[in-house]
Amino acid sequence: MSNIVAIVGRPNVGKSTLFNRLTETRKAIVHEMEGVTRDRHYGKCIWNGVEFSVIDTGGYVENSDDIFEKEISKQVLLAVEEADVIFFMVDVQTGICELDITVASMLRKAEKPVVLIVNKVDNIDRRNEAYEFYSLNFEHLFFVSSVSGSGTGEILDLTVTLFKEAPTETDDKEIPRFTIVGRPNVGKSSFLNVLIGEERNIVTPIAGTTRDTINTRYKKFNKDFILIDTAGLRKRNKEMETVEFYSVMRSIRAIENADVCFLIIDATQGFESQDMNIFRLIQKNHKGVVILVNKWDLIEKDNHTLKQYEKAIMQKIEPFNDVPILFISAVTKQRIFQALETAEKVFENRKRKIKTAELNEFLLNIIEETPPPSVKGKFIKIKYITQLQTYFPAFVFFANLPQYVKEPYKRFLENQLRKSYDFSGVPIEIFIRKK
Repeated sequence: MSNIVAIVGRPNVGKSTLFNRLTETRKAIVHEMEGVTRDRHYGKCIWNGVEFSVIDTGGYVENSDDIFEKEISKQVLLAVEEADVIFFMVDVQTGICELDITVASMLRKAEKPVVLIVNKVDNIDRRNEAYEFYSLNFEHLFFVSSVSGSGTGEILDLTVTLFKEAPTETDDKEIPRFTIVGRPNVGKSSFLNVLIGEERNIVTPIAGTTRDTINTRYKKFNKDFILIDTAGLRKRNKEMETVEFYSVMRSIRAIENADVCFLIIDATQGFESQDMNIFRLIQKNHKGVVILVNKWDLIEKDNHTLKQYEKAIMQKIEPFNDVPILFISAVTKQRIFQALETAEKVFENRKRKIKTAELNEFLLNIIEETPPPSVKGKFIKIKYITQLQTYFPAFVFFANLPQYVKEPYKRFLENQLRKSYDFSGVPIEIFIRKK
């Protein structure tokens, strides 16, 4: 079950600073000038073993004549609608403003769990001043300093208890979920329609026809899984429609809830930067992936075209390039059902478990022959390996000096695993821990 937290509030109360701290990134620009955040930023946060998405929104301003502020306010409302928990941020330095009261009224109507966060409380005097915010009458209220991180742990402790648990009585929780993603107008809905044999989704030449995620149960030819068609993911810009922002949120949630993603690209356009962004989003969420190069029937080909095209994609997605690539046509139905068989194989790869004894017998010999490079005259010894009980392949290597094992050697270990076991289409995580 994917959960989303939206950080909302009027401009310049510290929303982006809190976002950066929760996601341990610097994705959101922080500046004392109002209105710096216009686009929404998405990040991941893990607390007490619970993973969820965090959305940083622009400052909410009511009845503004500024075109940007109008669009930002619309999208704040959509973020509130889509979120499971809302962080409502206010600023102790300015006290309760009229706009804070407006936002509070709007959030009460949403009927979602709201956590009121009084920011910039970094000394005793400001803590005393912060008590006035109890008058906003929210059940959950915390005093924090998002710059130093003071108080954020208590907020997260509460937040993970506010998420609704996934229903336990669903009969399809074990059924594979295959999500179809890609840029607008690459043929996602056409691909789905061909698979199920009916016009389930509207198909037009206009980019962005599909606005929402659509789930379809597929039960044919001894196969049983859920297909999810999503709206096209395109790079956001200043003119981005409010409804498209809503579609992007739904698509991201669909990726998070998927087991395997079909990443469809347009053969006539090649593997572009936004295709790479979607690929990295799938990889970041540890989902299986199958790349489908659609509209292959429109390409003039010779004996080398397919291999050259495949090689170009592999180079772009390095270092994770152990990914199935199929060249299909939703119009001519070329290799359509092969795509399903490949996705099923990737689904099984993602669940693959290797016995600890087998892992150690196989890998320790390789590590002994090719040990990690010594650092500052210190020799690194890896003595034990085990696979973690996660929903994706993750392995922990216990070493005497884990801090000196660098990324190139981790990739070496990953490559050795991929050579001996079929993890095609599945991201692998390598952890080095103190023995």
